[in-house]
Amino acid sequence: MNLTSIPALQDNYIWLLNNNEGRCLIVDPGEAAPVLQVLQEKQWQPEAILLTHHHHDHVGGVAELVSRYPQLQVYGPQETASKGATILVEEGDNLRIAGFDFTVLATPGHTLGHISFFSFPYLFCGDTMFSGGCGRLFEGTPKQMDESFHKINCLPAETLICCAHEYTLSNLAFAKALFPQDSKISHYYHEIKKLRAKNTITVPTKLATERKINVFLRTQDTEIKNVISPDGDLHHSWQIFAELRQKKDVF
Repeated sequence: MNLTSIPALQDNYIWLLNNNEGRCLIVDPGEAAPVLQVLQEKQWQPEAILLTHHHHDHVGGVAELVSRYPQLQVYGPQETASKGATILVEEGDNLRIAGFDFTVLATPGHTLGHISFFSFPYLFCGDTMFSGGCGRLFEGTPKQMDESFHKINCLPAETLICCAHEYTLSNLAFAKALFPQDSKISHYYHEIKKLRAKNTITVPTKLATERKINVFLRTQDTEIKNVISPDGDLHHSWQIFAELRQKKDVF
């Protein structure tokens, strides 16, 4: 399997997964033009589109891609039915597409119907988990997003987090400001800063790495709890998660 990232819009990534036989999948095409360019250059034949949620920067290119490739099947959650999805999927569905086996995970929080597609080692998680951070809670609750993070955290350590935005540096700047004594976060922040200075992509990232530097995955850590809830009045991980997200929103 080969994974290709396609920069799109302002800071989005569209993912292409091909099977070494010229057949590929397209994940969250926010626009069509850059995808069509890569397909033409590589001479790949797309077989399906996978959608994680209904926001325009993830579905904006669906109509044009389907018009160019009428055979394309479009997989997505119920909330994408009006955005071009032809096969609606949900938690627990197992899919065989273009030679790849996928499991569908419900990962609400960013939107109520958000899903992720997992085919080891790749997790296409849209706007649920970013490297060093999480998506904004536009429709869901902190509890839902915290549960989605716990679900992702149960995947193998080698899982590659294929998120849809280049937010790593800003996420780590927030984490570093909040936890300046955390050496893992500080070290990773400086590494990412070097990469972004060269305009180098910072994802996908391994779940094993995220467990060390993503504060939204560490809501059980004593260090995190002591900073977020010094009085000890927040007892549940989702409450810590909520406080972290609120602080990030105004950072």
